[in-house]
Amino acid sequence: MEKCLSPEEQQTKINEVRKMIGSIADKLPDICSEASILRYLRARSWNTAKAGKMLKQTIKWRLDYKPENIRWEDIAREAETGKIYRANYFDKFGRAVLIMRPGFQNTNVVSGQIKYLVYCMENAIINLKSDQEQMVWLVDFQNWNTSSISIKATRETANVLQNHYPERLGFGILYNPPKIFESFWKMVKPFIEPKTFKKVKFVYSNNPQSQKIMEELFDMDKLESSFGGRNSVSFDYEAYALRMKEDEKNMSNLINSRSSSPSLVSETHQLSEALASDLGSDGDEVKSSSDDEIIPSDLVLDDEKTPDRSELHNDGKDVVNSNIK
Repeated sequence: MEKCLSPEEQQTKINEVRKMIGSIADKLPDICSEASILRYLRARSWNTAKAGKMLKQTIKWRLDYKPENIRWEDIAREAETGKIYRANYFDKFGRAVLIMRPGFQNTNVVSGQIKYLVYCMENAIINLKSDQEQMVWLVDFQNWNTSSISIKATRETANVLQNHYPERLGFGILYNPPKIFESFWKMVKPFIEPKTFKKVKFVYSNNPQSQKIMEELFDMDKLESSFGGRNSVSFDYEAYALRMKEDEKNMSNLINSRSSSPSLVSETHQLSEALASDLGSDGDEVKSSSDDEIIPSDLVLDDEKTPDRSELHNDGKDVVNSNIK
């Protein structure tokens, strides 16, 4: 059970983490905001030492990887099949929706796939409503098979999502996963944390009870027909490219004002080196995988126990009665 802290206790822990981060917190106000620190504290069960270390690792990663500087032209090839894209609607709780179709993988270089995943996460975050900080993942298993599975690549995906985007997943829907997916579920189990398992649900189109979760989460007139909704729209690459470029245009002034600041640019390398020294051998950086590695899925699941077939094909009670908010 998650520890429940009073607002005063939470603020005390936020202040402790900010003190651990030091002057960097003032130079990077977004990643070191109170809301951000709270996510890291929750991810580490309110342990300030662990949360502070985790946040330092993310700061170093962002300074080195520069996810905010990824542009459409950098990842356009990855986006062609619609294997990941942000829906143009929110769920009923105001959360951004990322649609993932791992069966539509179209490249085989892990570094490019990771870059596109990061681009999609960053885009979803900047499009969150002001009172919301989480998103929903809708995973369509059409065309999915095990031919592309790589444990090494899955581990790298888990590293990025779990360590650098904590508490961003509000709910995950695995739509019509095939039986073979259960084996993949078991394989990724050692690499992931248990906390998110309760947020992820299996939904089957031939199970009216489990399908109810879609009605609880989404406006069915907006939801794609491939997920049981009444919207017949399909992924349009050209239209999506225009949406992403418009988002980039709207954000460019803000991004440039932060990234092109002479003082910050000149200090970036020093900050990264200082953090590397502070973290020592435990520094958490994105490592490059060999070009022949392929990511089987852009979804990484957190699990406490691997469900048997009867649990996956339950009568819908667990799905419908779960806390979807």
